Amino acid sequence: MGSPLAENGLGRLQHPGNIADYFLCNIRAQGMAPRKTLIGYVAAWGALAAILWGVDLAPAISGYPAKAVLAVIVWACIIWVTEAIPVGVTGLMIPMLLVVTQAVAKIPEAFGGFVLDVSFLTLGAFIFAAILGAAKLDTRIALFVVNKMKAVRVGKLIVALFTTNMALSLVVPAANARSATMLPIINGVIGLFGDSPAENNAKKAIAIACIVYATMVGGILFLTAHLPNVLMVGLFDKQLGVHISWMQWLWLHLPIVGLFPLMYWIIKLTFRSNNIEVPGGLERIRKEQDGLGKTRGNEWVILAIFTFAAIMWALEDVHKIKTGMMTLIALGVFFIPGVIPLKWATIQNKTIWGTWLLLCGALSLSAAMGSSGLAKQAAALIHPWVEGHGWIAVLLIMMAATQIIRLGMLSNIAAVAMLAPVLLEMAPLLNLNPVAFTLLIANVDTFAFLIPTQVVAGVVAYSTNTFSMWDYFKVGLPTVIAAILWSVFVMAPWYAYNGFPIWEPLAK
Repeated sequence: MGSPLAENGLGRLQHPGNIADYFLCNIRAQGMAPRKTLIGYVAAWGALAAILWGVDLAPAISGYPAKAVLAVIVWACIIWVTEAIPVGVTGLMIPMLLVVTQAVAKIPEAFGGFVLDVSFLTLGAFIFAAILGAAKLDTRIALFVVNKMKAVRVGKLIVALFTTNMALSLVVPAANARSATMLPIINGVIGLFGDSPAENNAKKAIAIACIVYATMVGGILFLTAHLPNVLMVGLFDKQLGVHISWMQWLWLHLPIVGLFPLMYWIIKLTFRSNNIEVPGGLERIRKEQDGLGKTRGNEWVILAIFTFAAIMWALEDVHKIKTGMMTLIALGVFFIPGVIPLKWATIQNKTIWGTWLLLCGALSLSAAMGSSGLAKQAAALIHPWVEGHGWIAVLLIMMAATQIIRLGMLSNIAAVAMLAPVLLEMAPLLNLNPVAFTLLIANVDTFAFLIPTQVVAGVVAYSTNTFSMWDYFKVGLPTVIAAILWSVFVMAPWYAYNGFPIWEPLAK
């Protein structure tokens, strides 16, 4: 019998001379690229040390706390881009680094992102999603919507799958999770097509529209459907004293649904596949539905409790209990003994804890940017580039710049965590409303559709092997332009109508 090391393929590691192999083997076992991982890890810590104690890399930033926060931001960005450390671990390490570097004096303040109401809302929503997934209700809902719309042609199928994704936005509270939920359904549908040029175009249209575009539009519409929404609401509450409830967010972003017809038209014009018929598509969907069987009693109970939570979110202005606390109340109902037949271990394994930790760490970092004065100084640096322009020109410049910056950053959460505090500080310098200004620019950041690696949903869609980078870009560029123009000329006036005119500073 071999040794445990040998049985694991690591017998060589008994020899001290092979210590490098030990690390390389383990990095590969974690599913990471050794070169990228090690370069990113070393570069992140090197940059942190350089900003804190080495050459003055940021002479325009004054004061030690601000520079220390900047050092942690640079560390986090390098780690996120190179994926050198799991994102959930970075969520814990960010507050730790804020304390150790003395960027933030007290531990409770450094970990402040973990105790915000929106943090509890997100955690509860993630557990809700795990319960729905464990009961296979997410798949049941998706198949039900597609079947009811009786989609046969590609154009109608896109509408049906888009609607399905939007419906999932209510029950699956993270864009990444929704794109992953849609992936097997989309793969099943596009797998029914052949390899003719027209059918290949149909596959491209379905994958891009139904995994990427639908995920991000639905993400902005519902507060709990996209983590950057939660992050911004948390900042507004903490920094400005402006509380936006779940229902208020929905009403504020209702016109974003109008982007779908524009996206649909761009996809139709680009791929010209709307009239291609889906071979056996509806029958396939019905077959999968039949495989799930009839909705069982415990599934109706789960839906009823979730409906209760959604209604309570909508009635926050009536009962005065914040959404995070109401989410935990509903969560407590799920776990009354005997209510659901699911084991906690199953739910625990399906809950995306890492993403929640990332969100809390990002919230803590965003707050530190404000408390240290870094956000204000960064805003002052950017201010000269847009000073003297009207609010429309300012938005167009900032939105275009954001799209360029996002070419090298996969995480929308990370991007908004860095961007939102700066936008909050820039708005008063430009005599603009900080809520509207931040929402408009950060929401356009969600529509980063130039290359697949700008958003996780793009990467998920790219995994279908149905389209090239060029296919994605040629439909993505006009879509991004449409999103920018829609935000400036539709969303900005709508925000103004609802009490957040971008051209007026927030009343103190």
